[in-house]
Amino acid sequence: MDISNTHHQRMAKMIFASVYPLYLTKVEKKGRTKEELHQVITWLTGFDDQKLQELIQEKVTFETFFQRASLNPNAPLITGLICGYRIEDIENPLTRQVRYLDKLVDELAKGRKMEKILRQAV
Repeated sequence: MDISNTHHQRMAKMIFASVYPLYLTKVEKKGRTKEELHQVITWLTGFDDQKLQELIQEKVTFETFFQRASLNPNAPLITGLICGYRIEDIENPLTRQVRYLDKLVDELAKGRKMEKILRQAV
């Protein structure tokens, strides 16, 4: 996967609190709830609502956000295209983790069933 180092750095330095409202707006516009968004974020990262609010108030970068996360062991089951890139081909671990979150938010907004979004090993 040929993504520039500049792209990775820009993603690492992006503030989670600046992107979170966009995630929320996207899912609510499609009839999903804040609770469902938090359920998806919790599944991926292990953060409960209180920890999520702390990270938002602290204005952490995506780099810090994912450093503090306990990534779900089933996260690698998240595959497919996001922003024109195949997730499973993204070599940079942080960029791949951010794209995992983007993909889950997209699936939620598209009305996919929660049990499909929260992948389980077969």
